[in-house]
This record gives sequence, structure tokens and C-alpha cells, in this order.
Amino acid sequence: MRRLIVIAALLGCYPVLLVSALWPAPVVFGVAAAASYAVEYVATRAARPLPELLSKVHLGITLRFAARETMALLLVARTTGADSPWFAALAAGVLAIHAVRALHTGLALRLRQMLSSMPVTTRNLDVSALRVPRMPPARLRDSRSLPFLYLDALPVLGAVLGAVPATLGAGLALVAGLAGTLALVPYVRRAAPLTDGAKVLRVVGEQVAKYRPEVILYFSGATAAAYQARMWLPTLERLPRRAIVVLRERGMARHLESTTLPMVCIPSSADLMSFRALAGARLCLYVSNVGRNVHMLRIPTLRSAFLNHGDSDKEASFNPFSRVYDEVWVAGPAGRDRYRRAKVGVRDENIHEVGRPQLEGISPEGPGLPYRTVLYAPTWEGWNDDLFHTSLITMGPRIVRALLDHDPPLRVIYKPHPLTGHRDKSATRAHKKIVAMIEAAELAKSKARHPSTAAGAEPRIRHLVVTGPQPHLYDCFNQCDLLISDISSVVADFLASEKPYAVTNVAGLPEGAFHERYPSTEAGVLLGEHLSGLAEFLDGEDTLARARIKLRGYLFGPEYPDAMTRFDAAVERVFSGGY
Repeated sequence: MRRLIVIAALLGCYPVLLVSALWPAPVVFGVAAAASYAVEYVATRAARPLPELLSKVHLGITLRFAARETMALLLVARTTGADSPWFAALAAGVLAIHAVRALHTGLALRLRQMLSSMPVTTRNLDVSALRVPRMPPARLRDSRSLPFLYLDALPVLGAVLGAVPATLGAGLALVAGLAGTLALVPYVRRAAPLTDGAKVLRVVGEQVAKYRPEVILYFSGATAAAYQARMWLPTLERLPRRAIVVLRERGMARHLESTTLPMVCIPSSADLMSFRALAGARLCLYVSNVGRNVHMLRIPTLRSAFLNHGDSDKEASFNPFSRVYDEVWVAGPAGRDRYRRAKVGVRDENIHEVGRPQLEGISPEGPGLPYRTVLYAPTWEGWNDDLFHTSLITMGPRIVRALLDHDPPLRVIYKPHPLTGHRDKSATRAHKKIVAMIEAAELAKSKARHPSTAAGAEPRIRHLVVTGPQPHLYDCFNQCDLLISDISSVVADFLASEKPYAVTNVAGLPEGAFHERYPSTEAGVLLGEHLSGLAEFLDGEDTLARARIKLRGYLFGPEYPDAMTRFDAAVERVFSGGY
């Protein structure tokens, strides 16, 4: 509905502009032109799919601006006369503004091409020898050159006052556009040396060789999957061995949290396999099964170990692809048993139990609030129907509705999987419905709450929707008393807190078969399709505390030595040759 309103407001201005230009009615034209600029600005921000939609039907932004300029010329022609030299000057000025915009776009595209053609980019490495120039302001380097389009507001609105003000406005717009274009030239000139790929590789290679990396964390994937590598960065920072992160997708480093680890991004497989600076490393760790792993796996001097990005009962935790690695590192006995049961060709002697070091900060204590907090953290819909474990589509809105309506009141934290909606748009619709429900509940409580802050007033419960990387999932664990989730590593990791949890039975399996197939659920309450078990989970007695403690040991291994010590020992075993 909002999109339709914006489209109607945007396109509705143009008939008014045309009529007021031909009539002529300068004041009406000025009001309509100002309104059209305002709606145009809103459309590019508040209704983001709108510009793409209009472009598909040949009503792109350049055409819309050109149409407004044409109507301004019509207004001047009607009020001053087409024979006036000011009209000719205005027409030439408007065309010149577009010429300057085209020149700026060419320079911006050239700058982007220079930077994107670099064979390797880095983070936390000294590459000052490359003299990488500072980037110009975002508005200046935007290849769409939108700010240059808006400069035409000077002649268009000036046309309301007459030909002379409109022409002067065109002159000012032209000067401003030329200034912005010329300001980009030094940046393009300073970036030119970065097109020398051989030099860039040599300089970066020298710095990596100087660092002498011993352990590599390798990651390739979509930006939404950056969490898979992000979760391992603090662990690698704590290793006594020198670790480096190798990425394959440009810009991926921006989606990883702040870290002291050096990072290199090498998009080309040929450049990666010939990047000799990594030859001194002995161990490469992989966090996901993707096709581009093969480029690093081809380096014969590297011992490969698959870490995975979570330890769960999902099929990803016993994927047959795992056979390509020299070793598979799992958290505890449960991970080993998964591969044994699955019989996917991973040899038992190649499986090593290393714990989950990143879980050390998870507290067994709740947030200590006068009300309980429930974290609902559904998984995503999976790459295919065989991997479909999400409750979001079939149960999610009903679960959240029940939590919001519960008496006594509960606090709800909703944290969906980062890949939600990646395959099935109905997951996106369910997500939006849940967000709307939580926002409505917040609004209703805000309106109903008396402004008095006197003693004895009911505490305000603030629900939370978490769609970004912060707060971290483990921070959400520490903020909640109870968890509702699906078959995923969220369930396994939450067991580190030993707090009660419930798992959705999306497939509708019998309880015995469900627990047998998904061992991480054995110490949790099972939620059926019609939310059977939810009332018991929220209001019943907790009888599974002992089971959770026992299951925690099965999933993560012994409490002593701690997980970081065991992880470090696994790394050292590789360096000592104890395969």
C-alpha cells in the first residue's frame, strides 16, 4: 500500500506540471515541482524497490528529471517566449548539466573499476607501499550521480520567477556540477597505480610473508552468511599460533566484526593458488561447505580441517562433502556419533572432538528481571525441502502471539536466522508479520501505560527484535530465561546455559522418533503443530534440569579441560605431525 501511495504521488505531479506549464500558472508549477522533488527523495529511501520498478517500465529517474526540466522549459517558453535568448541559454544550460553528470559518472565508474580490479584486498596488514588513496565522500563516488540530478532544482524552480532566474539557476547548477566532477579527478589519478595487479600481489605477499601465518581460516559465501566465519574470529585470536583470514568475496571483510587478525581477500582462484605467501601455513580451517573451498584444498602443503559454523542435528553437520577434508572437528561425542550413524564416508579416526570455545561467555543465570524473557530464534528454510526445519512459516506467528498474550506477561526476544527468506518468500512474510505483531504490542503498551512513575507502577516490558549482528546470539542467550527454537545449532549452543528450551516439531514426527533422530532435543520440550506442549513449557514444572546437564556433556565433551584448551591442543597436534 505504501508503495502504491508513493507511486501515485510521484507520477501524479507530472500532469499538474504539464498543465501549469502550458496554462501557464507559475505558482502552481512551483508547488508541484517542489512536491515532486520531495516525493522523489522519499521514494529512493522509504520505498527502495520503487526506483527499480519504475525503471522496468521505462520511467527511470533520469527520464523523470528530464521530463520535469522539459516542462520548466515549456513554462519559460509560454511566459517569456521561445525566441528569447534567455530561453536558448536555459535550454543549453539544462543539457550541459546532464553532460557534466555523464562525465562524473564516467569518472566514478573508472574509480570503481580500478578498485574492484585489485587482485587482493587486505585488512590489518601494512600495505602503505601501495599508497591506496583515501576514498572520496560517498555522494561524490556514487556512479549513479544522483546529487548531480538534483542540481536541476535550481533552474526548474527558478523558472517560476522567469527566464533570467531560471538561466542563472542553470549556471549555478553547472558550476556546482563541474566542481564536484573535477574534485573526483585527483582520486582517479591516485588510484591508477592500483591497476598494476602484479605489484599489488607482490606488496601484499611480502606483508603476509612477513607476518608468517601458521593457521588459516578460510571463508567463501554470501554476505548474509558472514556469521559463519564471524563466530570463530575471537577463538582464533586466542590461539598462540599466528592466524590469518582468507576471504573470496569482495567487501566481505566489512561484514565481519572488528578483529586483530590479518585478512586477505583473493577473488581469483588462480591468484589464490599462486599466492606463495600462504605456503608457510600448516593448517587451514573451513567453516562451511561451498564449491570455492576446492581452490584452497588443492594446496598440498596445508592440512585441512572442517570446523562447521555450528554443531547441530541438521544434515549440514554430517554432510558427505566433509569427506574431502583431512579432518573433521566436532564439539563432542554427539558430533562423532552423527557421522557414525550417517555413514557418509568420514573415517572415525579423522574426527576430533575440540569443544566449542565460543560458548564460554554463556551464563547459566537469567537476566534477573521481575518477569521472564523468552527468546524465539527460528532457523531458516534451508537450501531444499529435505533441509526444511524452520517453524517460522507454519508456527512462528502463532508462537509469538501466544507469548505476547501470556499471563503473566513475558518479554519476547525475536531473533530470526540471517538467511531467513533466502529461498522461500513466505518466510519473509511470516517474519514481517511477527515484527508487526511485536511493534503493535509495544505501541499498545506505550499508549496504555500511565505516565506516572510512582513506586509500585508495573514495570515496562520492552520486547526486542534482532535482525542484525548485534546483539549477538549468545548475548540474547544471557538475556533470556527460556528458548524456543528449531532443529539447529541454536539449540545445541543454548545447552551451554543449562536453561530450559523447547524445540518445534515441524515435520510432525512421533516424539520417540523425533528425539532419536535429533538427540540435541532430548532434554527439551517438544512443540507440536498445534503448539501442544507450549503451555507446559511456559507454566509447568521444570523436570529436565538433570537431563540438560547430561546432554551438555554429550554435545560439548568434558568440562575439564576447557574447550579452548582442547581446541588449542588440536591445533598443536597438527603442527607436531600427530595426524
